[in-house]
This record gives sequence, structure tokens and C-alpha cells, in this order.
Amino acid sequence: MTQKTELVPDIGSDAAEVVEILVSVGDSVDVDQGLIVLESDKASMEVPSSVAGTVVEVLVKEGDELSEGGEVAVIEVAGGADAGAAQSEAENATPKTSTESEQASSTDAADSAADVTADNDGPKDEEASTNRDVTVPDIGTDDAVDLVEISVAVGDSVEEGDTLVVLESDKASMEVPSPAAGVVEALRVQEGQQVSQGDVLLVLSGAAAEPALSTKSPESESPDTGAAASEDVATPTPAPAKASDSSAGSGSTSGSAAASGEVYAGPAVRKLAREFGVPLMDVRGTGPKGRIVKEDLHEFVKRRLDRPAGAGSMAGIPEVPEVDFAAFGDVEVVERSRIDKVTAANMQRSWLNVPHVTQFDDADITELEAFRKSLRDEGEKRGTRITPVPFLLKACAVALSRHEKINASLSDGGDTLTLKRYVHIGMAVDTPAGLVVPVIRDVNQKSIWDLAAEVLDLAARARDRKLKPAEMQGAGFTISSLGAIGGRGFTPIVNTPEVAILGVSRAQTQPVWDGSAFQPRLQLPLSLSYDHRVVNGGDAGRFLTELCELLGDIRRLVL
Repeated sequence: MTQKTELVPDIGSDAAEVVEILVSVGDSVDVDQGLIVLESDKASMEVPSSVAGTVVEVLVKEGDELSEGGEVAVIEVAGGADAGAAQSEAENATPKTSTESEQASSTDAADSAADVTADNDGPKDEEASTNRDVTVPDIGTDDAVDLVEISVAVGDSVEEGDTLVVLESDKASMEVPSPAAGVVEALRVQEGQQVSQGDVLLVLSGAAAEPALSTKSPESESPDTGAAASEDVATPTPAPAKASDSSAGSGSTSGSAAASGEVYAGPAVRKLAREFGVPLMDVRGTGPKGRIVKEDLHEFVKRRLDRPAGAGSMAGIPEVPEVDFAAFGDVEVVERSRIDKVTAANMQRSWLNVPHVTQFDDADITELEAFRKSLRDEGEKRGTRITPVPFLLKACAVALSRHEKINASLSDGGDTLTLKRYVHIGMAVDTPAGLVVPVIRDVNQKSIWDLAAEVLDLAARARDRKLKPAEMQGAGFTISSLGAIGGRGFTPIVNTPEVAILGVSRAQTQPVWDGSAFQPRLQLPLSLSYDHRVVNGGDAGRFLTELCELLGDIRRLVL
């Protein structure tokens, strides 16, 4: 009887959590059948069996942390003694080759080189063995995505982690990094085409298909067969949606997925969700650390089927008829960016599902601006500069911590309210590709200088389309600032499942009566739009009044 201990292959990170065990003792498994599901801070991945046989012992449990080389399970190899003899023969082959090589080294250099060439079946085969197909990693969806940019050309040398191509889905842009150092031998794709997980992007030479095999024992070769796949899986992947992408008014965005903007689910659950057509961001996870399990999907679908149709349906809204504008003169038809189209769909969904109310006020920022300008020299020494935005963020964080309804979301179809004990604020940024909303986390715990640096960094990377999907998720409140663009006020649309958004217009000096005379004061127009199902006029009025007081006297930020 031959037993094989399956090990964790190279997973592209220091450690990953066991989130699902796919087999039990006594189960029969085939080669490449999944044994467990690991989840790192980058992706979910299955650890496959390298042999066919029967599971004798499972060596891990859900919640364990594993790294490369960790023991997963013991499998009794199918075929018994014959399989064991074959494996033993394979193991004995390596020392024999090593001995022959030592003997060859005792002859002259030319004979040695000839022997090595003969043993390797010619230089052409050796070169071929170093070529590697780089494929599209797990991108979180079975749907095809657009390849919008090829960052390398044939003949380019790349290092591990260098960007090869840029993909764009309906949720985010993402870079595919090189899994190893090498030279680009051939491109298999072109800009503008659509690709899916597993499609070959290019051929990389100088990078062995299994780079870790040379340092592994024969026993660990099979697990490392999945190492290349693990490296691909471990690249940045788009989460299913940012907060504004989840179904507005669905009422099921509580739990880990909605609270953190991240979805914790294994590949099997994600596949089932795609078959059901269920957005995972809408599902409450009941597994460890809020992880979504199959039972959660079944319960979600059951609740949706039991929900009465009617008020929530928008099918009765008539469509706007198409118009042939060319009949009236010259026109040019241009394609909208994917971000533009997704933003439009999200805003329409929010507008149709959320009863919006907008409240207006002006904040006197005369002293704030004087103080901000006095920090210019210090900002230059720190290598940054302070705009009014960090003060807005800090003031909103203080006000949100005191008015918890503004930092909440509806849950369970409106039956419950999720109060967020963190303060993550989205910051709308206008980019050439469309509007994106990077999220600044734990604003209440950061200094003005910290916020100033982070705001500039996120805004620059947003314009360059370098934001990671995780950096656009998890907001509980959003600020949309027109800044110097102009305007005295506007009504921003709530970024559901958030319940409020602050619009900021251009500050202007206006005469303000102080009781005895008019004084020139710098006034900042603020517009607070809110979901009237959660926030009433009193809640919004108190929040906006306190926000204006904080901006009017920034000393209150430290009280």
C-alpha cells in the first residue's frame, strides 16, 4: 500500500487560510481534483490532488493558516504496490543521473558538454522547455473582459511582477503582472479583443513552466504542477463590485461582503452563484469571518423567490425612443468607456430605488483657508501639499462618528440596519475614462498630513487607471467635490448601498451680517443628499449643521 502526502504548492504569498475542505476520509479522488480551498489576501485557489486514490487522512481544518509545503491530506495511491514501485523507480533515477554527471565531469570539457547535450535530447528541446505560456488569471468572472492595453512588445525583457497587459471589465481595470522574469517571445493577443480566464496572452522565454521543480523532491513535484496556476491566481483580481455596484435597494448587503467591500467565497460557491445569477455582494455570509457558503446562496434565492413582486419592479417604465440625429446634420458616434456605462447604470438604479432628499448649507471656511495657506512651507518640506479635501474628510469622519445613521446601510430587505463601526470615505475623482471613487480607509484614525498625502496619491493613480479593485470598495459615505470647476450647488445621487453623499461646490467670498455690519467671509456651499428610508430631515439637519461648525472652527476636530 503506497500513501502520498499532498503538500501546498507555491501560492504566491506567505500564508493563506483554509476556507473550505472539499474531501472527506474515504473519498475517492482523481488527479487534479480539488482537495481544499485556500484564500489569501489576493485570491481564492484550490489545491489539487497530484494522484488518483482514496483519502486516508485530512491533515487540516477550516480556519488553519497554511504556507508553501504545508501538509494537506494523505492519499492512498490507486494501484497499490505497482504505483509504489513506479514512484520508487522514478526517485532512484535522479541519483543515477547525478552519478553519471559526476563521471562525465572527470573527462575533458568537450566530452562533458557533448554528453549533457545528448542526455537533454538536443539544444532545441532544452530551449523549448524554458518557454512558458502566460495566461489570463482568475478574474472573478466567467465572462470575457476587454484587453485595453498591451504593455510589452516581442523581444522585451521583463522582471517578475512587471505589467504585461491591462484588462478592463465592467467593474474595474486591472493589470496582469509577469509571473516570472524572462523575454517576450510572442504575443498571442491584440488590443481590443476580449479574453477570458485561461486564454494565452503571450509566450515568455527564460522562465521554466515549473520554476520550483528543480528545488523540490520528486514527492513534491505533483503539487508544484499547480504552482504556475497559483501564481496566476495570486495576481490582483477584481472583486465582484464596489459598493455602488451592488443592487440598490436589494436590502441584503449586510454581513462581511457589504461591510468590507470584499467577498469571501470559494470557487465552488462563486460558480454556483454565477449559475444562479446571484451577485455575491448581496449575500450575507455565515461562514468563518463572514465567508459565503452554499447554504447562504440557497437561503438568498429562497428569500428572493418568496418576496412579493410589485413595488420594486421597474419593468413598467417606458424606454426613451431612439432618434436619428443624423437627419438634422453632421454627427459623430463614439463609444462610451466601460466605466462610463457602468456608472450610468448604477446611478439610474440608485435614482429609481432610493427616495432622494437633498439639504443645502454653507460652511464658513475663512479661518480654515487662512490656516491651510499657512502650511504651504511645511508641506513643501514634507513633500506634499494640503488642499481643502483633507479637512473635509476629517470633519466628515468626526461628524459620521457622532451621527451613526449617516454611516449605515439597509439590510435584509429593509428589516434591519447595519451600523458601520469604521469610517471609510469614498472620494469621487473625474478621470478621462469616467468617474471613479477610490476609498480612504479609517479616516478618523489619520492625521491631516496623512490624508493629504493619500488624497494626492489616490487621485493621481485614479487618473492613470492604476487603482486596484480593492481600493474602490468598502465606503460608508462619499464626498463629491466640484472644487474649482464652479457652481453654487448640486444634488449628488446617493452611492447605494450607502445612505448619504456630500456634494461640495466652489467657495466664494460673500458678505455675511455679524450683527452690526457685513463682513467678507469665504463660504463653502455643501449639498447633502440622503436616502429618506433611513435618514430623516432631523438626522440630516443635525449632521450638516455639525459639519459646518467643524469646518468653521477646525479646533473642534480635536475635541
